[in-house]
Amino acid sequence: MTGLAAGWDHRTRLQDHAGDTEHDVELLLAFLNTRDLELGTDVLDGEATWRAWVSERGLGRWGNPEQAREVRAALRCVLGDEHESGRPGTLGLIRVDLSSGVPLLATGDALGAVLAASARLAVLGSWERVKVCSAEGCGRAFFDRSRNRSRTWCSMQVCGNREKARNWRERARSVAAS
Repeated sequence: MTGLAAGWDHRTRLQDHAGDTEHDVELLLAFLNTRDLELGTDVLDGEATWRAWVSERGLGRWGNPEQAREVRAALRCVLGDEHESGRPGTLGLIRVDLSSGVPLLATGDALGAVLAASARLAVLGSWERVKVCSAEGCGRAFFDRSRNRSRTWCSMQVCGNREKARNWRERARSVAAS
């Protein structure tokens, strides 16, 4: 990670996460998964739950939950999420801070922190590894750590197994019908 400024104490946060792409991945996935289709819950439905989510991660100002929903929808849309109707466009404001002698992406709020993490992943060539689970009814975002970047489910044990079992049942029905 090259740095993240969102109301954080730069000295301690940068020491904790310097060069840490994993931190950006975790932040982005946590944001993208603030809505759970299976449980029918959405952290961004209420201001209190959004504030708690931001506070738990030490992201500074929380901003407007409605804007957070728009940013989440746009990011998920860019990832190819079929459940989203967001429109990609220009989002947020990220500045480059040179005051510490190292270029850092500086933001003013939680959404800027998420967008900065997204931008760093894109610059590092890891954006295409961020995917949305293709299993019916799941929609969870995940980071594809497979060597050939071919993973399609967030979890082979859950979603992959469900999809394979569903496909097997469909094949068995079609064989029985013929």
